[in-house]
Amino acid sequence: MAIKVCQTKKNISDFCTNPILDKPALAYELCVKADALRLASLYQEAVSKYLNAILIDRNNPESYYGLGVCYKHLNNLDKAICALEKAKKLKEFDSNIYYELGICYLLSNQSCCAIKNFVKSLKLNPNNLNAQIQLAIAHEIVEENDMALMIYQKIIETNPGYLKAYNHKSALLMSMGDYTQASLIFHKTLKLNPNYNKAYLGIGICFDKMGKNADAQRYYKKFLIQKPHSQHASFVKSRLEHLKTKAGNKNFLSIV
Repeated sequence: MAIKVCQTKKNISDFCTNPILDKPALAYELCVKADALRLASLYQEAVSKYLNAILIDRNNPESYYGLGVCYKHLNNLDKAICALEKAKKLKEFDSNIYYELGICYLLSNQSCCAIKNFVKSLKLNPNNLNAQIQLAIAHEIVEENDMALMIYQKIIETNPGYLKAYNHKSALLMSMGDYTQASLIFHKTLKLNPNYNKAYLGIGICFDKMGKNADAQRYYKKFLIQKPHSQHASFVKSRLEHLKTKAGNKNFLSIV
């Protein structure tokens, strides 16, 4: 690694003393190396390469884009947004730049800015399912639940096998207290994937909330069979004990 850094510094030094060198080519070379480091999740090392590339050529959007993505992963959102905004000015029709900006704004609790960038990203690439999901989440955060539900439903209709949309829609319905509709979405999920354990848990919770104790117990048990060591297992076991006790007390009172 030390040799590579020395070589990079030498390249920059050579450029400063020898203007005949091709500036875009050297910046491109550094950017390619930075991209490789970023893809290997070596974000801090990649940042150094991207910054060197930008010092040589301030008009390369790819360097700013890569720098922004690295800063995002390093949880330095202000710098990430700054770099991506510069990339956007240099390459205003790149859907990926708008998508990453949307993510950064969402993570920094600027949901309205996130929505604007996700919308722009989808105008450039309407088939980006991740952008559609994130747009719906941003609408949820600003309490525009109807808009979020509409987006999730559109994804389900156009991509019926995309389980994430079902999961998000059912979770939103549960948060709104609509347990009947949420349980129906979970059932649709199970038709697509009978082994989707989150659906069993979700249905169990929905029936539990609706007071359908026998049905709740049945689905809680199905969840435990599939995921006995899940982080939710202790909660499910606790609910099962509570429901069994409740049913026992009810039977005792009916006999009395």
